[in-house]
Amino acid sequence: MQKISIDIQKAGGFISLDEVKKQAGNVLACQQKLHDKSGAGNDFLGWMELPEAITSEELKTIKATADRLSDQSEVVVVTGIGGSYLGARAVIDALSNSFDFLLTDRKRPVVLYAGQNIGEDYSQELLELLKDKTFSVVVISKSGTTTEPAIAFRLLKELLEKKHGADEVKNRIVAITDESKGALRTLADREGYQTYVIPDDVGGRFSVLTPVGLLPIAVAGFDIEKLVEGARDMVKATAPDVSFEDNPAAVYAAVRNLLYQSGKKTEILVNYHPKLHFLAEWWKQLYGESEGKENKGIFPAAVDFTTDLHSMGQWIQEGERTIFETVISIENSNHTVKVPSDKDDLDSLNYIAGKRIDEVNKMAELGTLVAHVDGGVPNIRISVPQLNEYYLGQLIFFFEKACGISGYILGVNPFDQPGVEAYKKNMFALLGKPGFEKETEEIRKKL
Repeated sequence: MQKISIDIQKAGGFISLDEVKKQAGNVLACQQKLHDKSGAGNDFLGWMELPEAITSEELKTIKATADRLSDQSEVVVVTGIGGSYLGARAVIDALSNSFDFLLTDRKRPVVLYAGQNIGEDYSQELLELLKDKTFSVVVISKSGTTTEPAIAFRLLKELLEKKHGADEVKNRIVAITDESKGALRTLADREGYQTYVIPDDVGGRFSVLTPVGLLPIAVAGFDIEKLVEGARDMVKATAPDVSFEDNPAAVYAAVRNLLYQSGKKTEILVNYHPKLHFLAEWWKQLYGESEGKENKGIFPAAVDFTTDLHSMGQWIQEGERTIFETVISIENSNHTVKVPSDKDDLDSLNYIAGKRIDEVNKMAELGTLVAHVDGGVPNIRISVPQLNEYYLGQLIFFFEKACGISGYILGVNPFDQPGVEAYKKNMFALLGKPGFEKETEEIRKKL
């Protein structure tokens, strides 16, 4: 099988490619910290072993649960926030029909999401929809007390209880949570929900290849065995015995950090395939939460081209030169559509009549790359042979491995997120949560 590949030539006018090679020793030393667990945050490196550790029996169990939920449900609501839903949604959106929500001849349920926001209108509209649907819930939370999914789960559980008896409700809820502690674990054990475990040594943003991601992806009808197989092959492609030049994760980590050191403070993840929008959202959390610490870190942004060329294209072409782009290029589309000829040719498009739409898209991609590089924007290109489970598995592990290496190059702990707690404390204080009386008084003075 082919593998995803990385091309750094269009970054060469901004950093020395010889300097990239000189980074090999330091970059591989940072990678080794991941493998020997000697770096900061080494108690959260369980994601490194996930692709090879998961067994065929575990995958069969997850698929069996997914089939059960599918058979009994028109809708399955995945309830979680951040890493508890973004990875699954990235894969599901990438592989689903673009108009999946309008399909009527369905073999699998519609997958919807809750607990990823605190939108009152969103919540009410979801509940109204579900009143007339058979539905099940996959609730994902290590603690069970994270505000957004906890609120959503209360609402969904209440609706299920109104529609069904207690025995039926327990068959319509699957909890993915801590092995032994936390509010959701306590509730699941008491109510008899089927459960899966979020490993203690895997943080949310690295959890796609645990049941957190695999169960919703399987519910949607996609091949989780192929996803894991792709990740396994990327484990081998980025192993310690692979040379720096042949290790795509090491090269990517090196180049993006050299660009950062040269003053390129923002990385824009670019795709030319509309199904990759949520992959970029997952990537933004992965890198933003891993690197944005101690007043350091590349700011992760994302655009969907060619759509955003008509909105953000001007800024990228001629705005402040503090950016670089990483382009995900899908080499082969899954369908063939050709531009038709028109006898009047009023739109002057007959010069591309007979060409595949993907060829037009590829020329837009290449033309944009040249224009942006000429405009002072370095480009890294990641080529993906095809958009399917196998290559998404490769891409996920590639980005995860590069993220760990990159964080260590930067000199931060890539596996904690202390800054996330600041807003929560203020929110709890403003809501009057017991135990936050002092904070309530202090924050009201600031308002």
